[in-house]
Amino acid sequence: MTPVDLLDLDSLLDDEERQIRSVVRRLVDDRVRPHVAEWYEQGQVPARELAREFGRLGLLGMHLTGYGCAGSTAVAYGLACLELEAGDSGVRSLVSVQGSLAMYAIWRYGSEEQKQRWLPPMATGEAIGCFGLTEPDHGSDPASMVTRARRDGDDWLLHGGKMWITNAPVADVAVIWARAEEGVRGFAVPLDTPGVSVREIRRKMSLRASVTGEISLDGVRLPADALLPGAAGLKAPLSCLTEARHGIVWGALGAARDCLETTLGYATTRTQFGRPLAGFQLTQAKLADMAVEWQKGFLLALHLGRLADAGKLRPEQVSVGKLNNVREALAIARQCRTILGANGVSGEYPIMRHANNLESVLTYEGTSEIHQLVIGQRLTGLNAFA
Repeated sequence: MTPVDLLDLDSLLDDEERQIRSVVRRLVDDRVRPHVAEWYEQGQVPARELAREFGRLGLLGMHLTGYGCAGSTAVAYGLACLELEAGDSGVRSLVSVQGSLAMYAIWRYGSEEQKQRWLPPMATGEAIGCFGLTEPDHGSDPASMVTRARRDGDDWLLHGGKMWITNAPVADVAVIWARAEEGVRGFAVPLDTPGVSVREIRRKMSLRASVTGEISLDGVRLPADALLPGAAGLKAPLSCLTEARHGIVWGALGAARDCLETTLGYATTRTQFGRPLAGFQLTQAKLADMAVEWQKGFLLALHLGRLADAGKLRPEQVSVGKLNNVREALAIARQCRTILGANGVSGEYPIMRHANNLESVLTYEGTSEIHQLVIGQRLTGLNAFA
C-alpha cells in the first residue's frame, strides 16, 4: 500500500499480482532510480543492458504465451508498466514497444517460422524490436502512409521511411508497415538488411531516457518469408496500437504516483511561514484532488485490465483509459511542480522529468484528439476523423 492509496485499492489485487508488482518495483528501485536522472540529462540510456535485465525477469512480452514469454495476465502486465513508468516513461516505453508492439505483431500475425526466429530472443532481451508505422508526414493518419512495398519476383521491395520510432537505433528487427497493391501489409525487417539505415533522433526535450530513431528504406529487398502472413489491412497495425495503449493506461499512473509521493514527502518537510507546506489549506486541497484523480485512474485501469483478461476489452474502451489517465497524470505532474516551487524544475527531483515525458505520452500511440474522436464515434455512430 502506498501513501496515496486512500481506497485500499490493493485489496482488489490478488497475491500473484501484488508479488509481480513488488518484484518490478524492486528492480526499478535498484536499477533505474539511481541512474535515471543522469540518463535523462545526458540523453543516453543503456537500452540493451536494461532489455536483458527485463528479459531475465520475464517482462518482455510478458502477457504473450509461448516462445519463452511469461503468459501473464493483462492486469499483471499493467502493474509492471505502472512500476516501470514510476521510474521513467522512457524505460516503460522500451518494454512496451518491445512486447506490445514488435513482439505482439509477430506473435499475432507472423508465421510459425517468424515466431520461432524472433520471439524467444526478444523475450530474453537478446534481440530488440521496434515498430515502424509513423512517418515524417503521417502520424495520426496512418492510412495516408507513403512507404510502399511491391513484389519483385518472389521478393518484396520496400521504399519509404518511418519517424519517431522508439528502440530503432538499438533494434535488431523492425516491424515495418507499408502499402502494397493489395493494401497495408506488415514485414519483419532485420535492420542490417542492405538499404536500411537508421538515424538516432537527438535534442529531444522529452523521453530523453529512451532511444528514438528515423528509419529509411531505400530499395530494401526482402524475401517472401519476411511478410507477416496474417497482417492484411490497416486493422492489423491498429490492433497492435490498442494492445500497447493498454500498457500506457497503467504506465501513466506510475509517473503520476511518483510525482505525488515525492510531493507529499516534500510538502510535509518543507517549512514556509513557520509551518510545513502540507499544513496550508491550499496545499492540502491540491493534494486531495490529485490523490482522488489517481484513485479513479487506477480503478479505470484495473477495470480495463479485467475486461482484457476476460477477452471483452474493446478499442474505444482503451481510448477512454488513455485519454483520461494520461491527461490526469500530466495534470498531476504540473500541479506537483507548483508545490515544489523552484525545486520542481530541478533534476534532483523527478517532477519535471515526468511532466516532460508525459507530454510525449499524451501524443504518442494516439493523441488526445484522436482518442476523443474514437470515443465520439462510439457515442454518435458518426465518423469525424476527416
